[in-house]
Amino acid sequence: MPETVLHVVDHPGPPGAPLVVLVHGTMDRSGSFLRAMRLLDGFSVLTYDRRGYARSRHAGAARSVSAHVDDLLDLLEGRPATVVGHSYGGDVALAAACRRPDLVRSVGAFEPPMPWLPSWPDASAGGEALRAALENGDERTAVDVFLRRMLGEETWGTMPVRARQDRRLEGPALVGDMYSLRADPPPLDPAAVPVPVVLGRGTETSQHQRENTHWLLGVMPDAELFEIEGAGHGGHASHPEAFAEFVRRAVARA
Repeated sequence: MPETVLHVVDHPGPPGAPLVVLVHGTMDRSGSFLRAMRLLDGFSVLTYDRRGYARSRHAGAARSVSAHVDDLLDLLEGRPATVVGHSYGGDVALAAACRRPDLVRSVGAFEPPMPWLPSWPDASAGGEALRAALENGDERTAVDVFLRRMLGEETWGTMPVRARQDRRLEGPALVGDMYSLRADPPPLDPAAVPVPVVLGRGTETSQHQRENTHWLLGVMPDAELFEIEGAGHGGHASHPEAFAEFVRRAVARA
């Protein structure tokens, strides 16, 4: 494994096992894959905290999808892999496949956000968080807005004060993610993804995520749908068995 400023955990499998890299989403961390990762017998699995988050917070925030792709490709160290991303991590996986299809042989993208599309709602959690940061001049306020939407008011409100303060330190990473998805030109063209893709979504997800997945299936040259029954946007954590099957299907497509 190359030296890196990121927190990386390598879970080696048997000799010759396919390599899978799991990429987490916004305001998340690699530990959210732990239960699903434990079910991936027979694979070598690489997990890491993206820069600006959790144990990679010291690395500073990135302001482009391309910077996260750089990190991912550095971690591969020339090894072909299937890359599976949740939410923003799905955007990173797809963009990496566009840049290096020789290394990223297939992709699993679970509900990747694409706010550059006209159909994406302005009032999404990410959009509201970005507006809060701009209006208040403080990126930490974006965390409150985003996690209240994603976790619920009660869960965020009852979180220990120190834990909330710690999460607010990830504000620059959150705002960097939101800026990067609203860049001009957009950070990736789904129709140009040259490798097989498995698009994941939960049956209980939001309407705009359902519409986005439907659109992606229509424009991606080699994509198929994998639904997780009863899951919302956080299906990787709430339904680890089904998410592990989603990962296996993405590996099979390689």
